Amino acid sequence: MKYMLLFFLLFSSVSSMAQGQTKSLPENVVITSKKNKTQVRTNENGELLINVSPKDVLKFKANGLVRYSDFGARGDGKTDDIDAIAAAHAFANQHGLSVKADEGFTYYISGKNRTAVIQTDTDFGTAAFIIEDTHVQNRDVPVFLVSSGMRPFKPEGITSLKRNQEKIDVSLPGTCIVTVTNSHVKRYIRFGPNQNSGSSQTDIFIVDKSGNVDMDAPIIWDFDQITDIIALPIDEATLTITGGRFTTIANSAVSKYTYYNRGIAIRRSNVLVNGLEHRITGEGDHGAPYGGFINVSDCSYVTVRNTILTGHKTYQTIGSAGVSVSMGTYDISLTKALNVSFVNCSQTNDIKDGRYWGILGSNYCKNLVYDNCSFSRFDAHMGVANATIRNSTLGHQGINAIGSGTFIVENSTIYGSNLINLRSDYGSTWQGEILIRNCTFVPAGGRPISASLIGGSYSGQHDFGYICYMPERITIENLLIDDSKHPADYKGPSIFANFNPKMTDDSYLEKFPYVRTREVILRNVTITSGKTLRLSDNPFMFKDVKVNTD
Repeated sequence: MKYMLLFFLLFSSVSSMAQGQTKSLPENVVITSKKNKTQVRTNENGELLINVSPKDVLKFKANGLVRYSDFGARGDGKTDDIDAIAAAHAFANQHGLSVKADEGFTYYISGKNRTAVIQTDTDFGTAAFIIEDTHVQNRDVPVFLVSSGMRPFKPEGITSLKRNQEKIDVSLPGTCIVTVTNSHVKRYIRFGPNQNSGSSQTDIFIVDKSGNVDMDAPIIWDFDQITDIIALPIDEATLTITGGRFTTIANSAVSKYTYYNRGIAIRRSNVLVNGLEHRITGEGDHGAPYGGFINVSDCSYVTVRNTILTGHKTYQTIGSAGVSVSMGTYDISLTKALNVSFVNCSQTNDIKDGRYWGILGSNYCKNLVYDNCSFSRFDAHMGVANATIRNSTLGHQGINAIGSGTFIVENSTIYGSNLINLRSDYGSTWQGEILIRNCTFVPAGGRPISASLIGGSYSGQHDFGYICYMPERITIENLLIDDSKHPADYKGPSIFANFNPKMTDDSYLEKFPYVRTREVILRNVTITSGKTLRLSDNPFMFKDVKVNTD
């Protein structure tokens, strides 16, 4: 059987304690409880064979936790401890026990094809973890996988959906996160050096047991048909991961888009990560990119607090258009994730150092928050619905996004080339509103540049798979633009960049018309250079925008 647990319990007291707690294990893990000593080994098929003596079963359950050393971890920084770590979590998951790293230990984790599955509270404490990526058997396999004990399923009878639909005719076992796909419709048809033919229309949202959709993260597409639908029950209790001092010894693979996903993959809703640190060593003049040390996907209500991460060195490769491109490489990656917050987080390297790529990339997300963070970048590739950046500092790559809903930036300092850049490779689209309050914008980190608040580019000649919008309304209150260092011919900052230099009169025809901003509200904008805030270097394109300075 795919999920089989082998328990041979010799004592009736142990047997009775184990009843009612059986959970399925990964197919490559087998747990037994024989009279022999507790030990962990692998067989010729790579299966992890765990034997826990009946005496130790009683002890671990009485303590309410297990340690990695209980399963043979040496913690000397040299011996490969991944099997012992995976075994400790497998046993803890089976019995609902927490896991605690051994204080003062340094765990070495090789490139072995093994994942430790976390389903219970885990305290990494001040223990150190060295993750060796120079010889990896499977770069797609995470070191840790935070997963739910509940299984996904396919809801029946849902054949179509409408944007902003409030209720679905379905009965669920409880509140679920639902992912739907229509493979016959392509969205996010990328333009530029990394051009592609788009991705299947995808949406993710939360539905309660009666079929009510959580309208804080609404359905954003019309689905005339559904080719796939998956529901995963949301765990009600919060799973907490605390501490840990992780160091990745970086790969030195060929610089191409072969992403390494060797970190902590979170696939369970209601997770708190608190006090973790991740550093990187061994980066040379080439290497493959990373898909996020913290990789969050297919879940909701994830919070990362008091955590220190590291930006990866930027490497070059040849993109799909046949020209050289800088490869995106991340320490944080979010995909199909809802209600994810980073609170009081920072990175080890200088957020204004252009040698290191922006720390976050995201796709198909809703309700993302930075609060009191110092990061090199916020980025939403294939759309975010609603985002908030507050009390934060954003470095050399600034704020890059496309999506919908409300984007709020407040009490923050931005060092990007634009205050907000609407990504041109996805149509510079934001269907909704932007609010900027009590912020400081230092264009290009203080380098001489002609500053624009809202950046982007749109020719009107490419089909992105959707209508492209500029924010319907942009509200800017109490903004300081520090443009004291600027070019000699500087005319002053503009609200909008020159999105289309070819559109200078009515003779220019857009095959795919851009829906432009209706209103900009400006209140208390201070400009260090003493220049006046202009509309754009291309006033024709924005001639119908109403600028309200009341």
